[in-house]
Amino acid sequence: MSAESSPEGRRRRLLILAICCLSLFIVGLDNTVVNIALPSIQHDLNAPASGLQWIIDAYTLVLAALLILSGSVADRIGRRRVFLTGLLVFVLGSLLCSLAPGLGWLIGFRVVQAVGGSMLNPVAMSIITNTFTDRRERAQAIGVWGGVVGISMALGPLIGGLLVDGAGWPWIFLINVPVGLAAFALTLRYVPESRAPRARRLDPVGQLLMLLLLGCGTAAIIEGPANGWTSPLIVSLAAVALTALALLPFWELRVAEPLIDPRFFRSVPFAGATVTAVCAFAALSGFLFLNALYLQDVRHYSPFRAGLWTLPMALAMLVFAPLSGRIVGRQGPRLPLVCAGIALAASGLLLTRLAADSPASLLLAAYTLFGIGFGLVNAPITNSAVSGMPLSQAGVAAAVASTSRQIGQSLGVAVIGTVVTAAVAGPFAEAFPAASHAGWWIVTGLGLTVLVLGLVTTTPWALRTAARTADAVGGPVGTGVPGAAAERLR
Repeated sequence: MSAESSPEGRRRRLLILAICCLSLFIVGLDNTVVNIALPSIQHDLNAPASGLQWIIDAYTLVLAALLILSGSVADRIGRRRVFLTGLLVFVLGSLLCSLAPGLGWLIGFRVVQAVGGSMLNPVAMSIITNTFTDRRERAQAIGVWGGVVGISMALGPLIGGLLVDGAGWPWIFLINVPVGLAAFALTLRYVPESRAPRARRLDPVGQLLMLLLLGCGTAAIIEGPANGWTSPLIVSLAAVALTALALLPFWELRVAEPLIDPRFFRSVPFAGATVTAVCAFAALSGFLFLNALYLQDVRHYSPFRAGLWTLPMALAMLVFAPLSGRIVGRQGPRLPLVCAGIALAASGLLLTRLAADSPASLLLAAYTLFGIGFGLVNAPITNSAVSGMPLSQAGVAAAVASTSRQIGQSLGVAVIGTVVTAAVAGPFAEAFPAASHAGWWIVTGLGLTVLVLGLVTTTPWALRTAARTADAVGGPVGTGVPGAAAERLR
């Protein structure tokens, strides 16, 4: 019996999987746990609505901008080394967030957190795929990884409410410190170093253009209402973002190994998966942002009670996320995407009737429908992104899909938060329910967009565009979700 197939070897692989999942859990948790603490942070730090948006977006924007870069650097200099660095930076950022004396400091420390977080998830997936060399074991490990994604995001509001109620909002960040340090010690002891046989070249110009596009574009959206849409600052930010948007594909087409290959977007399934990820995660972040303010500032629930109200959503996500993966494996992505779009749109439509005294039945139905929709949508996004792509490019395709998720979260808070807060006229608790209707109509529209994309991107015509794109970028074509490369940044 080889050391690889021995019980001891299997236990070691499972331990490495558990260590990687620890990192995923704390990074995923930070995507949702902060929302429930926003009213408490607003009260303690005297933060305006735009400040609350930046607390979320400072984290998700940096994650979106650095995910692909972190994966490439780890392949080049060593995955274990980058993973350990990411854990230390994330722990440091979390500790600093808990000690932040003001809003600006908290936003800055969230950026530090995100820099560390960007080194964890993509690198952890590379470690997993390098550790589990057997295809069946690798598939099982990736299934566990995907389950932890759902658990961390679903439990975020509940854990956040419990911590804020019991110990105060700094503890939503402090909880990361012991978990991160434990993961660091275990990684140091058990995770071996690994590198890619041939690492992709870095693309610093493409990376800079992406940072300018995401950062300046989001800043213009968030700060527009306060500064005026025609103010020199907002016009300048918008101009920089639009210039970066125009230059990015121009530059990427001329680089041997671009950060993002624009030719990928000739594939309708790939382009559709990217837009679907943006829409679904924008709906999620907008939902969590508005819901936290409504339950605590309008209905005056405690943070823990507000977290309990989201439990139907969390349970639905936990049930339907693995179900979606099985359906995609057997029938393809169309059915989960269509059902997800219907459920997300129905949830948003119900909440367009939101009032300060809305019955529990309306809220619970809307929360459950949203959980069903979001639980169904995640698996087909990765599948559609990499299905039909050359196997050599599947990892990059999955990385773009992962980046799109973070972009969606940033845009959801920026756009929906800006639209709703600009519509609030009068005392917040009285005006917010009616003002939030505009945000819920946006969520409804995002759900309908997911539905339409699910229908369009799974047609024979769409699949033919994927085949032509595969021919253009070169390499053998994969079907469904390939193992190691395709799942690297799931």
